[in-house]
Amino acid sequence: MTIVAAKKCYSYQAEELSEKLDFLLQELGGLKKFIRAGDQVVFKTNLLMGKAPEAAVTTNPEFIRALARKVKELGAEVIIADSPGGPFNKKLLKRAYQKSGLYEMAAAEDLKLNYNTDSKKHEYRAGEINKSFQLVSYLEAADLVINLPKLKTHGLTMYTGAVKNLFGCIPGVLKAEYHLRMQSVDDFSRMLNDLAGLVAPELTIMDAVVGMEGEGPSNGQPRKFNYLLASTSPYYLDLAAVRLMGITPEEKVPSIKAALADQILKKEKLELRGDEIKPLTNVEIPKIEKENNLLDAKLPDFLSDILEKFLRPKPVFKEENCVGCRTCAENCPPDAITMVDDFPEVELDACIRCFCCQELCPYDAVEIKYPLLAKLLFSN
Repeated sequence: MTIVAAKKCYSYQAEELSEKLDFLLQELGGLKKFIRAGDQVVFKTNLLMGKAPEAAVTTNPEFIRALARKVKELGAEVIIADSPGGPFNKKLLKRAYQKSGLYEMAAAEDLKLNYNTDSKKHEYRAGEINKSFQLVSYLEAADLVINLPKLKTHGLTMYTGAVKNLFGCIPGVLKAEYHLRMQSVDDFSRMLNDLAGLVAPELTIMDAVVGMEGEGPSNGQPRKFNYLLASTSPYYLDLAAVRLMGITPEEKVPSIKAALADQILKKEKLELRGDEIKPLTNVEIPKIEKENNLLDAKLPDFLSDILEKFLRPKPVFKEENCVGCRTCAENCPPDAITMVDDFPEVELDACIRCFCCQELCPYDAVEIKYPLLAKLLFSN
């Protein structure tokens, strides 16, 4: 059995966070089970981009502060790290730390922020679809990795949590290579599961006090879920966390579907402890592409092409929000976006529907539009 501990938590106040974290850690055997004095402990946070904490894009700094104090009490050193979307360099890292509130918090608590942007290739022969990964070098110095995801929706994978958070262990723009190589959602999800197996964080603790619904992972709306969750397994934590969002069956999430199929995950092996997980109602969950069942059918090529045209979602750029910053064009894996008079245009035949443009846009200027036929066919 694999334990996932859940505890209701209604705020980011220090006392409440400390109390709830103590409960979760005790259910997993206590923090001393994992940490020794002198350990280098990497906090793999969600730092998708530099956004203020109230936007619910990144792991909340007060949550990180509360956990860091407990780790430091045991004589270990904390290093906060992630590889945000886009170029991976010290200047952009510092800006993201500052805007997210991590820079000020880390200074106050005497915590280290990672500025090492080197990377190294790692073999993973156990992978289902990926046998090697280029990983950020800060992981090599870690005695322990604690994965600190944020509960959010996602335009490509429906949900982003414990497993998807580890995609940030791939440096900067190299993420685009993985999108290009794994263009189907199923393949991309299996790659994420392989990556989680390689990184193998010893602990995963999810910030689900305030998460995100709608156009996640960066342009949705904050939503109070009022929970913290913890496990030694990112796969099992995700299995529990999607229930908070009311996603049933859990296999609707591609990474969970793949993990079940590959027997990384077994529902009957999940042991829930602590507070009952009660799904919120009316959580706005993004649609993801489901047309593959139709397109993979044995149809003539010309019919498949027509069907695809009327089913596939596409990015649409909002003139009222776009400032011409070029973030979408510079981070598009297949280079399908060009700037015309400081406004983005997408070549749909080249677009692989990874939606990095929407994920990384700092101005909420990208919307994913679904054709009417797709809405009618896949409304459920």
